[in-house]
Amino acid sequence: MNVLRGRNALLTGANGGLGAFIADALSAAGVNVFLVDVNDAGLASRTAEAVARGVRAGFLAADLRDPLAREQAVAAARRNLGPVDLLINNAGVEYSARYDELSPDQIEEVIAVNLRAPMLLARLVLPEMRRRGTGHIVNLSSLAGESGPAFQESYAATKAGLTAFTFSLRATFRGTGVSASVVTPGFVDTGIYARLKSRTGVAAPPLLAPVPPARVAAAVLRAIREDRPEIIVSRYPVRPVMMALALWPRLGLWLITRLGTHDFFRRVVDAEQRLGPGTPPSDGHVEESRDPAIKPASPSGSGPARTA
Repeated sequence: MNVLRGRNALLTGANGGLGAFIADALSAAGVNVFLVDVNDAGLASRTAEAVARGVRAGFLAADLRDPLAREQAVAAARRNLGPVDLLINNAGVEYSARYDELSPDQIEEVIAVNLRAPMLLARLVLPEMRRRGTGHIVNLSSLAGESGPAFQESYAATKAGLTAFTFSLRATFRGTGVSASVVTPGFVDTGIYARLKSRTGVAAPPLLAPVPPARVAAAVLRAIREDRPEIIVSRYPVRPVMMALALWPRLGLWLITRLGTHDFFRRVVDAEQRLGPGTPPSDGHVEESRDPAIKPASPSGSGPARTA
């Protein structure tokens, strides 16, 4: 999809640190944006910023764990922008903990937000994309899904599932004008990692230093324009380690250990236990549930936002 200007994008997790950068990158490229997040604080101003760039924009406060909210998100995007050309699945939630100490509800939450919601949102937009012969889905995964870090079982499993889901979509719809990409960052200097570091004081290992969020946002646009299967975004090259993990699992796992990934999360968990219960790090998702409230805006920016 070489031309992005005038396309319509539905972005989840738009209120998270990374989501804000993706929203900015899309609107700067002339893409109309519909922003979805469980927390509506800041969504109105982010929508207004997009409108100021000359694109159409709207937003919806919705908990993507709720099937009805997912349907409402897609319906609202269509009503306010038109057919959905781009679906950017960015919302996510993460718990750093020993797996047997997670509650069943916490495990279900990670699965619901990180994997179930993206899969079912894709199912909602694909029929129209197929009829029109155009469309692109971008799933935000994580190197955790490829490296399997300690204390990240639920998160790693859902991110690995997103990658496999993306590759299957590409195979199914090859040659139809509809495609999918996965963007796979390591640590990003915003969102989940920033909140973990701020709360615990634990920084990523030097060789896994966080990347600027603008790099990830740029990768999302590049994935769409170039129809890339996967773009890994990291401070230093990590594909050799991933190749070693695939070809020689014992060697690959040893390398991941040497990079300090497991030790980072071990120190995070130890710090969390000292600090006591806190809000789980998330990008565009929090524990509370809200009633959906649609609030679109027009490119003119004049007058109050109307309710659809």
